[in-house]
Amino acid sequence: MKKTNFKSLLAIVALVGIIGTMPFLTSCKKSTSVAPTLYDSVGGSVMVKDPKSSSGAMIEAGRLALRSVVDSTIFVIAADGSLNNKFFSVLLGEVGKGNLSGFTELSMNLTDFFCVATGAKSFKYTGMDMVSAHDPAKNSRMGTKATSADFDLFVGDLVKGAQQNGVSNDLIANHIGPLVYTLKSQVVQK
Repeated sequence: MKKTNFKSLLAIVALVGIIGTMPFLTSCKKSTSVAPTLYDSVGGSVMVKDPKSSSGAMIEAGRLALRSVVDSTIFVIAADGSLNNKFFSVLLGEVGKGNLSGFTELSMNLTDFFCVATGAKSFKYTGMDMVSAHDPAKNSRMGTKATSADFDLFVGDLVKGAQQNGVSNDLIANHIGPLVYTLKSQVVQK
């Protein structure tokens, strides 16, 4: 499994949720209220217990929600014979040998990407841009360049991963899908 395809997934979903700051006027006073971000709407910075931590560590609720979608999508893609070996053979080989470091890194990087893109303030994304991430000449974990059909299959798997985590069909169809497709020209290189 390649780290880059999931970066595009995060980029797309993240772009869907970017909401700018908007001042509101009330009565005669000027207010500086800020519209909530998508990150806020999925839990924001409220701290909750991390279910993956045996030590009782805490995690922001928004990050937990996004990580859950990312991890579910990775598993959906891993089971998808149309994509898994073509793009993610390095990651699948590692996992098959019991090495989860690549999976852990991919999950963390994609989650960081989505957190930042959806408005989180506590995280930083330092990964590759979409074009480089999907070019095997620049990213050794990328198996091959993606076609338009590959991209569409990936989006289908993203939808399944989101649905497994209770993301509404309305949000997927009216926000996530259209935004994901704005990155298609950067991801599809063949």
